[in-house]
Amino acid sequence: MKDIKDFLRSNSLRPTKQRVLIAEYLFDGENKHVTAEKLSNELNRRRTGISLATVYNTLHDFYERGLLKKLSLGLDRVYFDTNTDHHHHFYSDKEQLLIDINNKLKVSGLPKLPKNKKTNKIEVIVHLDN
Repeated sequence: MKDIKDFLRSNSLRPTKQRVLIAEYLFDGENKHVTAEKLSNELNRRRTGISLATVYNTLHDFYERGLLKKLSLGLDRVYFDTNTDHHHHFYSDKEQLLIDINNKLKVSGLPKLPKNKKTNKIEVIVHLDN
């Protein structure tokens, strides 16, 4: 637990009990894609007593510190990704499952950019037919 506390402190986050429990789950060495609701359900299954509001706020705190990537899928579906490296995803609407695409993509035929704008990055989400 000391490593997680140091990790949080090194990212200018106070290591509260709730943040430590959430960080231990998220940063256990395996890449994860979570929504606030799914993470809250998992933490409740583990009987942590952490509210959905705390999960939501903590995910946003981690995102603001660059510890998570945020992906919006529609108006009401936001995923947080522990893999902050540039990569693309498959998304299964039926399963509500986000999966990393591990091979490189070549994107061509991009539209002309608006005047005085430059491309910052391109992120592809391939929606799967179920």
